[in-house]
Amino acid sequence: MRDIIREDARLIILRELHAQSNYSLNDSLLQQVLENFGIAKSRDWVREELNYLAEVGAIEKTAVGSVVVATLRPKGGEHVERRMVITGVKRPSPPEA
Repeated sequence: MRDIIREDARLIILRELHAQSNYSLNDSLLQQVLENFGIAKSRDWVREELNYLAEVGAIEKTAVGSVVVATLRPKGGEHVERRMVITGVKRPSPPEA
């Protein structure tokens, strides 16, 4: 179950970054987004997921003061748009007809 929650959270993060006009959000806002989806985890947990997404090349992380800003990279966008699959990230549902 733990892996399912992590994979789901990673997809939620990528989708939320994809929805932003500048493809970026900080870890505090991403924590709130995850809570809206029923994933209530600590900021450290969110940062672990951001670390994973950065390691696989889906996002770029930048430390700004006490927050971490995540920015979507092309690979992460391609996953959200269903052009490729990133291992460890839930696959997006197919578009509704």
